[in-house]
Amino acid sequence: MNLLEFARGPAFNFALIVFVFGVVWRLAGLFLQWRRRDLSKPRQHNLIVAGTRAMLMRSLPPHELEKHIVFQHMSGYAWHIAWFISLLFFAPHLPFFKQFLGFAWPALPNWISLGAGAVALALLLTLVIRRATNPVLKQISTWDDYISVVLTILPLATGFLAYGRLLPIRYETLLALHLLSICALLVWYPFGKLMHLFLTFPSRFQAGALLGRKGVEA
Repeated sequence: MNLLEFARGPAFNFALIVFVFGVVWRLAGLFLQWRRRDLSKPRQHNLIVAGTRAMLMRSLPPHELEKHIVFQHMSGYAWHIAWFISLLFFAPHLPFFKQFLGFAWPALPNWISLGAGAVALALLLTLVIRRATNPVLKQISTWDDYISVVLTILPLATGFLAYGRLLPIRYETLLALHLLSICALLVWYPFGKLMHLFLTFPSRFQAGALLGRKGVEA
């Protein structure tokens, strides 16, 4: 078994199992909290409205903070969108999705997908450098922040190296490194801050509903 066969087979299967079970475990823990009985008298009964309001309103920073975090806010949305465009609509990725899902969707022209990947990579590198040099961000950052960013960067970087064959290494080896970087991302995903992709909206809804029950507007 060569490196590419290992990356495509055992490594990816293991990473996918860890990812699926880890995500299910984290989500189950979140939703099972609702089973705890609250003995206080509710001050608001329409918890769906309260939860939905919090979910929407907390997607934007408070007006008082917006002027101080414009770059962080806008670049955060931009790299997420660009990263998922490069993942979901790059033509070489679609056979992979069809293999697992049984169907695929039209690909974007390569120059758009590659451009989106380049934007995501540039923004992520800028943000990680800013995190490491900004006095405030440096103080509040943990190893989780840096590991999560680096593991998000690696599939983009290795993808460009493999697609462009930018190193004097066999294409199969570059492709294997690309796949292994994806495996590392999948394994880390449920246990680090990257899990916010699944937790952000449910946790905001839950917080809004709980506070709404107490008569507090989230």
